[in-house]
Amino acid sequence: MGANDGFLGSTDDSPVPTDPGLGRSGKAEQPLLKPESSVFESSPVSRITAKELEEMEKKYGAYVRKDAFGIMGRGELTMADKFLLGIAMVTLVPIRVVVGIFLLLVYYLICRFCTAFSVPNREEEQEDYAHMTGWRREIVVRCGRFLSRVMLFNFGFYWIKETRLQSAEDENTAKIDESKGAGVIVSNHVSYLDILYHMSSSFPSFVAKRSVARLPLVGIISKCLGCVFVQRESKASDFKGVSGVVTERIQEAHQNSHAPRMLLFPEGTTTNGHYLLPFKTGAFLAKVPVLPVLLRYPYKRFSPAWDSISGGRHVILLLCQFINHIEVIRFPIYYPSEQEKEDPKLYACNVRKLMASEGNLIFSDIGLPEKRVYHAALNGNSLPCVLHQKDE
Repeated sequence: MGANDGFLGSTDDSPVPTDPGLGRSGKAEQPLLKPESSVFESSPVSRITAKELEEMEKKYGAYVRKDAFGIMGRGELTMADKFLLGIAMVTLVPIRVVVGIFLLLVYYLICRFCTAFSVPNREEEQEDYAHMTGWRREIVVRCGRFLSRVMLFNFGFYWIKETRLQSAEDENTAKIDESKGAGVIVSNHVSYLDILYHMSSSFPSFVAKRSVARLPLVGIISKCLGCVFVQRESKASDFKGVSGVVTERIQEAHQNSHAPRMLLFPEGTTTNGHYLLPFKTGAFLAKVPVLPVLLRYPYKRFSPAWDSISGGRHVILLLCQFINHIEVIRFPIYYPSEQEKEDPKLYACNVRKLMASEGNLIFSDIGLPEKRVYHAALNGNSLPCVLHQKDE
């Protein structure tokens, strides 16, 4: 489930944005990545001047990486840093990789056993086992939550700091299960690690690329989660169909506490964790209460945020860091007003304001298209074109 390409939670009813520079034929008229030499290929960021880089960081602040490893994780390191990374690569990383594969394989076998001789739920080209009942579902959910937490522990998240905010009417009441009554969980999106946290916390269903369902090991797990699969290159009519399935699932979860609950990332892509992008309306079309959850990843050296760094480099540096941190703010259920029910954009905007206020996040009006432009610039695309590109 690729978090960085914006598929998770991208259930808005608007057409999926396309890459800048695409012609009517769908082919790139001006390629985003145009390597000109071996030097350029090996260190594309080095060709960007300090002034250009400063201008880019102002425009694309939500995706700028500012940890000790620099832009794209390719910054200059001291000899001490290189030595420590080398030690971690031959000791910590192999252990974590082996343990991670083992946990994935164990959960795959559990899911395969629990779904044996079971007929999956099929609708609107979707297929899942999330509607299983009885001991099978109980085992899938309990084992999934436990193993997800163990996987986070394996990645260095030994402690998770959770803060539960209470509404005025809940201050004098006993602890309640805040997920009951909410049709969907809405969360900011910082990293693919968000998925593991939410699996360990509430085991919800996600929106994922349709190709995920065919992946070895992960495919059956995604079906047990009840993922709604979407083809990003689909035509608008098919996309509306997926949005309709998501809306129905949200309404079902609101009305039936035993139905699988949806989790959506309304930003549509990941940020560096300091900003909050505009919310898509897919999570708010059902007109039911939502449960906002805010994730943060404090760091000293390496930031777990998946912003402008490649997936492979990110995983390696994450595994090399002995201790990682995650902080969670769990909000009370947000009940929409009648006006918000009739206006999904207003509903989404007000929830976004609440999350940004409590999390001290900066509002940003950019999105996935600008992220692609920023990544292209870091990889060597023509800077004048990128820096003065018209916002979409």
